[in-house]
Amino acid sequence: MPLTDVTVRTAKPRDKAYKLSDSGGLYIMVTPEGGKRWRWKYRIGGREKLLSMGTYPDVPLGAARARRDDARKLLASGIDPSIHRQAAKAAQAESASNSFEVIAREWFVKHESGWAVSHSRRVIAQLERDVFPYIGPRPISEITAPELLKALRRIEDRGALETAHKARVSCGQVFRYAIATGRAERDVSADLRGALPPVKVKHMASVTDPALVGPLLRVLYGYQGTLAVRCALRLAPLLFVRPGELRTAQWADIDLDKAEWRYTVTKTQSDHIVPLATQAIEILKELQPLTGRGRYVFPGARSIERPMSENTVNAALRRLGIPQDELTGHGFRAMARTILDEVHGFRADVIEHQLAHAVRDSLGRAYNRTSHLPERRKMMQEWANYLDDLRVGSTPTKSNLRLYGGDDGGE
Repeated sequence: MPLTDVTVRTAKPRDKAYKLSDSGGLYIMVTPEGGKRWRWKYRIGGREKLLSMGTYPDVPLGAARARRDDARKLLASGIDPSIHRQAAKAAQAESASNSFEVIAREWFVKHESGWAVSHSRRVIAQLERDVFPYIGPRPISEITAPELLKALRRIEDRGALETAHKARVSCGQVFRYAIATGRAERDVSADLRGALPPVKVKHMASVTDPALVGPLLRVLYGYQGTLAVRCALRLAPLLFVRPGELRTAQWADIDLDKAEWRYTVTKTQSDHIVPLATQAIEILKELQPLTGRGRYVFPGARSIERPMSENTVNAALRRLGIPQDELTGHGFRAMARTILDEVHGFRADVIEHQLAHAVRDSLGRAYNRTSHLPERRKMMQEWANYLDDLRVGSTPTKSNLRLYGGDDGGE
């Protein structure tokens, strides 16, 4: 007699396991511990076999019967339901191991050691936030271009178009890694070129006209805030390093006798040397009695154990009345790059190497940190002399540069 839900629900455990039969070979096994497990008995090839159909109450009576009926259809087609289930599980496991997220994380682990920490954190955070929730579980070989575009559109729709473009680039690298490791046949991100609106490039605000550099420097030298910030403002145009590298400079990396600053570039994790002109050394010697006993050349206002805030230099520029659309801390790099090339005629590769860009020789090899060092020493001293000449030149006027004096202050 077929079972009823009441019969199954009220079945009590006994000293030994026992079964309650339904119909068509389906029954439920009640264990001494009170567990209730569905089983289906069938025959194939003259052999009797059992197939698990789940546990009660997770699988109620009606669902167990539906599973039995599906298995009987396979059996009627000559397919062993047990073998079919094993094959399905194997396929599911293989699909999971070849999912976009699994392969993307494998790709990330393979490459993160060669990236700056900040870059690696940004890449994995972007994938986890914007990509994995939508295509992460999908087998990478089954993902289509429209499917990927839909995920990227979500990023674009929240106003982060540049992030969407970066996500497409990262996804493309994952697809190409999957191709190289035999788990995909093509990079569908390539089909999306032009699908996203182009990003409007915003160049860092800078002053590149030599006629305006002198007035700018005179304003910088007039800053009346803390000594550390005054020195940072004076060193920024002299050294033209990335703002983050300047504010985190450490005394241990600076050799005033050799007139050089050696550190690891955060963006590329490569060694770099900044030759120090005599003017830069004078500024550092002025600051050394104040901060030289600590770790950082420019310690924070609240703790010497931490470097100066990333907004300090830009905030000082704003207090001096220099608008953000005219100059940022990063703009000193564009100033040096442009004037050293157009006015002084230094070779582009020498300038680019001093900027710590990824410069390569004619054979495609990356230059080491000492490449062109004599020329770079000469260039840095000539640049410092040139800035001095501009600074002590003609009297600044407001028509030369929109520098509207702001209130003085510290960090």
